[in-house]
Amino acid sequence: MSDITVAPRAVLWISFRSSPIAMIAATVVAVFLLGALFAPLLAAQDPFDPINLELINSFLPPVWIEGGDPAFLLGTDDQGRDMLSAILYGSRIFLTVGLAAVAFAATLGVTVGLIAGYAGGWVETVLMRLADVQLTIPALLTALMVDGFSRAVLRPEIHDEIALYMLIFAIGIADWPQYARVVRSATLVQKQSGYVAQAKLIGASDSSIVFGHVLPNVMTSVLVLATLGLALAVIAEATLSFLGVGMPPTTPSLGTLIRIGNDYLFSGEWWITLFPSLALVLLALSVNLLGDWLRDALNPRLR
Repeated sequence: MSDITVAPRAVLWISFRSSPIAMIAATVVAVFLLGALFAPLLAAQDPFDPINLELINSFLPPVWIEGGDPAFLLGTDDQGRDMLSAILYGSRIFLTVGLAAVAFAATLGVTVGLIAGYAGGWVETVLMRLADVQLTIPALLTALMVDGFSRAVLRPEIHDEIALYMLIFAIGIADWPQYARVVRSATLVQKQSGYVAQAKLIGASDSSIVFGHVLPNVMTSVLVLATLGLALAVIAEATLSFLGVGMPPTTPSLGTLIRIGNDYLFSGEWWITLFPSLALVLLALSVNLLGDWLRDALNPRLR
């Protein structure tokens, strides 16, 4: 029986409705997702298209400050980009990178964890030692090494074209050991369950047992870990972009906007840094709160 049956949808929904923090966090995440999805309809301009930018509009303050322009509610940056539009379009980048990196890390980590836990022996030893070696290297350093290697072997224009995919790979390859270790531990427990022995008795193949029976029973832990990992992936993307090794300046994410604004922070243009920073913190905090709620809701010992 799958762990998810212990907490059916009705119980999850009741738990969600009884948690104001979870409801607020879910609302914030939904607003970000909808804003990113419908950015072309909501944004006043496409900040990634140089044709829409005019330097005469640079450094305009937010609309409620003297000198502000109603066309730019949150002001503009040094290139004349509308900050609200830049945040909406930038959210598309860091949400895409975060979701794709988590999916990549989870897929790789779950596969390795299932194989290691079920096969055991030297296979488990080799795979888990690889995970241990990966864990000794900080995730940010791994991402920096991947980016540095790609810049060394690729021409700058080619690197800029595939920068999004390199970010996804760099963040995902740094995070897969966490999923592998959790799934491996859960698989060792499930392997001792009666349904696995029964499946072997009726002649079920190892692949059908692993992916048809064991995998559904470990997905609860993976789901919680992926939710918490999304916040970390978003922050990692912003950190790399802030350091100048993420997205190119022509397609700025929130990290790039924060880095640009940091250059003008002490000259009075504080809004260039403040609003992207607030958006990043708000989303990361909301995802973390959702992950905490989901972990508690799926834990039968807490109900």
